[in-house]
Amino acid sequence: MKIDFGATAGDYAKHRAGFPSSLFDRLAEHGIGLAQQNVVDLGTGTGTLARGFAARGCHVIGIDPSVSLLEQARQLDQSAQLKEVDYRVATAENTGLPDASADVVTAGQCWHWFDRPRAVQEVVRILKSNGYIAIAHFDWIPLKGNVVEATEQLIETHNPAWKMGGGNGLHPLWLQDLAEGEFREIQTFSYDVFVPYTHEDWRGRIRASAGVGASLTPDQVEIFDRELAALLQVKFTTPILQVHHRVWAAIARVD
Repeated sequence: MKIDFGATAGDYAKHRAGFPSSLFDRLAEHGIGLAQQNVVDLGTGTGTLARGFAARGCHVIGIDPSVSLLEQARQLDQSAQLKEVDYRVATAENTGLPDASADVVTAGQCWHWFDRPRAVQEVVRILKSNGYIAIAHFDWIPLKGNVVEATEQLIETHNPAWKMGGGNGLHPLWLQDLAEGEFREIQTFSYDVFVPYTHEDWRGRIRASAGVGASLTPDQVEIFDRELAALLQVKFTTPILQVHHRVWAAIARVD
């Protein structure tokens, strides 16, 4: 299944909820994202992590291979009256940044898309001594009878190649990546939140997902979207959906 989030950049920027401010507060407790730190955000997409760190006084470089997503990121920065983020077209495995130039490297909702061993090597290269890595996720949680479960079932009907459903928001393999990369002081934390979505916004969020807008044709996306709208009207009639999400982060330091 070929994934191209650039194909759904508009919906991605408008409907994908950014990380909650509470994540930045939690990370700050661990010395990550403090004012004046040099932060490199890998797979920055539309800049949800990058903007959060910039708003807290960090010097931020956002790295992503998608030109269209970075353009959306710049527009969102302008709307938020932020000009501090330096967005660059590059990959997590080859950032083009100098050795030992970052205090913090982050990756939000994207580590699974990387060549992980090569990404670890690149992170080690660009981090300063005692620098931090933070890998973060903000995942919807399918539970029996909830809107996430029903939506995932519909995605699987329209896109059998999509195999990312049924998650629990925890990512233990990333801890193995960090340990094998010789990071130290590896820690994790997680907590649950409920994100309010109108029916329209939830449909937009799903169109911006890997299993729909990033992999189906425009005609297929339109058919899927109509069926999701009908599903919501019949089975989830409240105008505001409280969608179960889990925040999870792994943090570590390099020698």
